[in-house]
Amino acid sequence: MRDVLTELHERWARGETTALATVVRTFRSAPREPGASMLRLADDTVLGSVSGGCVEGDVYERGGQVLSAGTPMLQRYGISDDDAYAVGLTCGGVIDVFVEPVSKGTFADFDSLAADIEAERPVALATIITHPDPARLGRRLVVRPDEVSGSLGSDFADHAITDDARGLLEAGATSVLTYGPEGERRGEGMEVFVNSFAPRPRMLVFGAIDFAAAMARQGTMLGYRVTLCDARALFATRARFPDVDEIVVDWPHRYLRAEIDAGRVDKRTVVCILTHDPKFDVPVLQAALDLPQRCYIGAMGSRTTHKDRMDRLREAGATEDQLARIHSPIGLDLGGRTPEETAVSIAAEIIANRWKGSGESLSRTDGRIHHSD
Repeated sequence: MRDVLTELHERWARGETTALATVVRTFRSAPREPGASMLRLADDTVLGSVSGGCVEGDVYERGGQVLSAGTPMLQRYGISDDDAYAVGLTCGGVIDVFVEPVSKGTFADFDSLAADIEAERPVALATIITHPDPARLGRRLVVRPDEVSGSLGSDFADHAITDDARGLLEAGATSVLTYGPEGERRGEGMEVFVNSFAPRPRMLVFGAIDFAAAMARQGTMLGYRVTLCDARALFATRARFPDVDEIVVDWPHRYLRAEIDAGRVDKRTVVCILTHDPKFDVPVLQAALDLPQRCYIGAMGSRTTHKDRMDRLREAGATEDQLARIHSPIGLDLGGRTPEETAVSIAAEIIANRWKGSGESLSRTDGRIHHSD
C-alpha cells in the first residue's frame, strides 16, 4: 500500500470509494512481493502494480466489480497457458491478490493509518481475506505497538491477531496468518493478511563527497531513509546533498556511536563509509563493528587503503571475524568509474547482501531468480 498511499489517502479524504488490490501471498518466482498494491479509482483510472503487467488487466476488471458490488474478493493468479489471451503470470509464479473497497464508510480508521505510515511510525494492518462468514471478509484491525483500533469481528480473534501482528511488526515482516473462524490458534478457516509498515530502513553515509551524493540517490530509490554525516560543515550542506533525508555535522564515529546507544539502528541498517581518510574511517569502522550482525558495512578505498585500514583496526583490537564483516573495497566488480556507476555497484552489493545473492550474472547461474530472506 505504501506505493499508492498518497493517491489513496487523497481519494479517501474526498469521500470517494477506491478499489485497492494488494498482493497478499506469493509462490515461487512471483514478480512482486506481498504488500505491492494497485488502485482502480472512481474515475476508472489506475495506479500502481501487482505483477509488473501480467495480470493488471484482470485485476482492473475485478476492481470494477468491487466498486459496483462493494464486497471484497480474493483471486489467485498462476502461470498462463498456451492461449495467448489467458490471464496469468509468465514467470511461473503464483500470486494471491485481495481486492477491497476503501472509503470513509468501509475504513473509518484509514486516516490515522495513513498518518502513521507517512510519519514512519510503526503500524500494522490486519485484514481478513478468507472466512466462512462472508460478512467478515475484509474486516480490519489496525495494530500499533501500544494500541489497537478496529475489529475482526470478535474479541478473541482481535486479541490473538494483535499479539501475532505485533510480532510481525517488530520484525518488519508481512505475512498471511491462519486461524480458526474465531481466532483459534489450532484451526483453519480464517486467513488474515498482516501488512507491516515499519519505518524505512536507514542508510548512513559518511563522507560529504560526490560519491556520497550519487549513493544518496541510490539509497532513496531503494527505499532507505538516508542520513549524510560529515565533520566538515562547509561540505555537508543541503545544496550539495538535496536527496538525503537528514544531514548531520559531527564526527562520524561519535554520531554512529550515539545512534547505536540510542537504539536507532537495527539489522536492516546500511553503513557506507566513503571518507577513505584514516582519521575518519578507522574510528567509525570501530563503532560500526558493534552494529547488529546482519547490518551491511561498506568502506570505500583502494586495496592499499583497505590493507592499511585493516592493520589499524587489528592494532585497535578488532578480531578477524569482525573484520570479515566489512565490505571493502566497497561494491561489486562492475568496472564502473564515475560516482554514479560506483553508487550502482555499491547498491548492487547491498541488495546481494540483503537477499544472499551471488552477484553473478543470471545468465551464468541456475536455480531461482528471486531469493528468500
